[in-house]
This record gives sequence, structure tokens and C-alpha cells, in this order.
Amino acid sequence: MTKQDQKPSRSFAGIAGIVAIATLISKVFGLVRQQAIAAAFGVGAAATAYSYAYIIPGFLLILLGGVNGPLHSAVVSVLAKRKQEEAAPLVETVTTLVGGLLLLVTLAQIVFADVIVDFVGHGLKETTRAIAIQQIRIMAPMALFSGLIGIGFGTLNAANQYWLLSISPLLSSITVVAGIGILALQYGKDIILPEYAYIGGMMLAWGTLAGAILQWLVQLIVQWRLGLGTLRLRFDFKSPGVQQVIKIMTPATISSGMMPINVATDLYFASPIPGAAAGFNYANLLVQTPLGIISNIILLPLLPIFAKLAEPDNWPDLKIRIRQGLLLTAFTMLPLGALMVALSVPIVQVVYERGAFKQEATQLVSSLLIAYGIGMFAYLGRDVLVRVFYALGDGQTPFRISILNIFLNIVLDWFFVKPFGAPGLVLATVGVNCSSMLMLLWLLDRKLNGLPWREWSVPIISLTAASLVSGVASYATLVGCQQVLGKSGLVILLVELSIAGLVGLGLFAIFASWMKIPEVNTFVIRMRQRFLKKGNQV
Repeated sequence: MTKQDQKPSRSFAGIAGIVAIATLISKVFGLVRQQAIAAAFGVGAAATAYSYAYIIPGFLLILLGGVNGPLHSAVVSVLAKRKQEEAAPLVETVTTLVGGLLLLVTLAQIVFADVIVDFVGHGLKETTRAIAIQQIRIMAPMALFSGLIGIGFGTLNAANQYWLLSISPLLSSITVVAGIGILALQYGKDIILPEYAYIGGMMLAWGTLAGAILQWLVQLIVQWRLGLGTLRLRFDFKSPGVQQVIKIMTPATISSGMMPINVATDLYFASPIPGAAAGFNYANLLVQTPLGIISNIILLPLLPIFAKLAEPDNWPDLKIRIRQGLLLTAFTMLPLGALMVALSVPIVQVVYERGAFKQEATQLVSSLLIAYGIGMFAYLGRDVLVRVFYALGDGQTPFRISILNIFLNIVLDWFFVKPFGAPGLVLATVGVNCSSMLMLLWLLDRKLNGLPWREWSVPIISLTAASLVSGVASYATLVGCQQVLGKSGLVILLVELSIAGLVGLGLFAIFASWMKIPEVNTFVIRMRQRFLKKGNQV
């Protein structure tokens, strides 16, 4: 498709190595950003308001404008099958179409900011409500930039440009951390006081917007240099390539658009629970840090491969690649989820417990982290299957499932919030993801004329059992370390967390090696070669 196609194609592990390093850097900055927010604002008015104000603009940036989002997936699925000279006109036309639509979304957020806040945060205090309304209006242009970023990500992915895709999100983190640093220099420790909540809230909003703009500008420069489109307006909406993008993009975007409804539903049930909204953000980041790295490692290389194997003659190879994606997901997500459950309290203490973030906040966030950990495999496994449908040119199936999940999420929120409180809302999301994954598998079985269920399920069940054992071992090790070393002090917590984590991961590695799963063993060997022998390609 592009100039890069003329070069020898990279191996899966080679791409995964690039993505892993770049995404790790980006996620580390994201973690630092959330630590800065936690230390400066805790679960106070500024952070709570930001949690509500960020629902729509943040969703658009992270999902619609993110790596592996619907725009990214649609553009990759089409460009991976087309010639280089078709790329720039197609990208410019899609950008014109999407940009125009998202300008309307931007204006709607500005006009209806108060309605949005009142809908999702019906129990907010007046000060928090006022901050959230102003934050939405500041961050509204992120709707436009999210679309431009998503299209750019797809364009660069199809051109085998993986480094920028994975590292550019750190720009949003840098701008927010820089803003908090400026406030800290100006106001010192007083920034944690309630009377400075409005100033802090505005800084969070402006910093977030600035990061999105920078992310788009950096990406745009690379696109121009590769000849993959400029800011030229094109209106050739009826061209075959653009129609194909629209066919995938429209239901995929609408399907992703259902997620804010689910988030809004969760926040509606959470609003009477003190600090729950901010707690969701803190716990979610702890999950998204490893999840984002691993999802990029797995999905970025696989999506173009899925697209190239979409024809019926290639379906046997496509099934092999789907199995590879699911088994690598299980191999990474299941043990990490077990560690999240077993070590939730020390994880939260080490990452967040300083400044305005007290023991009460630790208890809340750790309980949420346990619930998130339970569902990590289903979250990423669902994403792998959704990308298969996009590669097959079918955006309707994930869309229909997402519609059904809105109602399922409401029912599960209502059912779980009473006995479990805030963690119950996360468990509802886990239930929705599990339901989605099972429905996608069943429909994919029919679409591809049968799936090898036994070949797929046995190793996944085995990895699940190994993860449970490793989680129990980690928790037992943690309790033993606490009996000897105590439970206080950052250094002590780090030592205990490291020992318990290594015991769990080591035990899981022994079990996984004993299982001799071909995809896992091959991937581990190639990744080891990639990192230990620089430049070696398999």
C-alpha cells in the first residue's frame, strides 16, 4: 500500500517489540499523570468533576481517536488491501467527512454541557457541578481532534508505522503533569484545599485539550512526510474506498458510541456513593496501563493480518490467527488479573497513597481494582474478536451486540450495586464483556463455517486454572511478608509487592511452560530474541 511495503515485512514479534517499548513509555507517563492528579486533588471536587466532564470528550479521544478504535480499525482494514496512490485521496476524503460531523458534536457539547452534567451526575454538589460544566466546554474540541487522530492512527498503522502510534498518547499526560507542576509552584500545598478546586479543575481541562492538539500535530507531520494525506478538503464520498470505510466505520463508531451510555449508567448508579467516580478513574488507570500495552502488542500487528485473510479461501489461516490472538490474550491477561485481585491493596498504596490520597481512598480504589482484575481477559478477548469482524467488513454484528449490552448493563448495574456498592458496577461491566465475547464467538462460528472449540477452549481453561493458583500463591506470599516486615513504608511495600508478584508470575510461568502451548512458546521465544539480541529478526 505504501512505500514501506517495499521493505521486508517485520515479524509479529518484531512489531510487538517496537509496540511494547513505545506503549510502555506512554503508559508510564499516563501513570505519572494519574499519580499527580491523585496527589494534588485526591477524590475532591476538582477530580470528581473531571471524572464526569471527561466522559464524552475523554471517551472520544481514548476510543474513537485511539489505537484499535473504530476509525483506526476501519482505515486499516481498507488501506491494507489498496494501492499506495489511493491512500492520500481516501484519507483526505474520510477526514473531511468525519471532521465535519465531529464539529457538530463539539458544538453540541458546548451548548448542552449543563444538561450532560445533570444527566450523569444528578447527585453532585453545586461547586462540583459548576466545575464539571466549565470543564466540558473547554474540552469539547477534543471531539474533532479525536476523529483526526483516529484516522491518522489507521493511516500510519497501514503504512507500518508503529512507534508513533504507541508513544504519542504520552503528550496528553505531559501537558497535564506540567499544568499541575505550575499550580504546585504557584500555590504550594494549598492546592489541595477546597477553595482552589476551581483553578485545579480548569487546569485539568486545558491540559487535556492541549495534549490532544499536540498529539494530532505530531501525527500530521509524519503523514505529510509519507505522502499519506494533508488537510485538503475532498468530497468524493461515493468512491469505492471511501464507501468501504464508511461501511465499516459507521456501525463501529455507533457501536463504540454506546460505551458512554454504559459509562453514564455506571456513574448514575455511582453518584450517591462518595468518591466513586474519581475512584473509577484511578482504578481504571491501574488496569489500563498493562492492558493498553498488551492490547497494542497483540492487536496492532494482528489487525492488518486479519484484513489480508478476510477472503473465504484464507479462512483456515484466519482461524489460526484468531486462536493466536485469544491464546496470547489469555496468557497475558489471566495472570495479570489474578495479581490485580491478590495484590490490590499494596498496588494502590504504592502508586497513589500520598498527598490528598488517604487510606479511605485506598480502600475504595483497591476494591474496584479487584473487580476490574476479574474481567481483564474478557475485556481484551472481546476486542480481538471485534477486530475480526471489522476485518471481514462486518461492523453491523458488533453494533447489534453493543445495543443489547446497554440494556444488559443497566440490569446488571441495578442488580449488583446494592450488595457490592461501587465494585458491583465494575462487576456489571465484566458481565457485559463476558456476554459480548460469548456472543461474538458464537456468531463467528457461524460466519466462518465452524470454529475448533476444543482446540481453543482447553488451553484457555488450563491457563485460567494456572492463574488462580498463581494468584493464591501471590496472596499467601504477601501475607507472609507482612508478618515479617510489617505493612507500612514505601520501601517495605515495594519489596513485599515485588516478592509476591514474582512468586505468582514465576509459578504461572512454570505451569504455562509445562502446558506447551505452541503459540505461547513461539511468541515468548521470539520476544526474548527480540529484546536480548537487538535487531535479530525471526
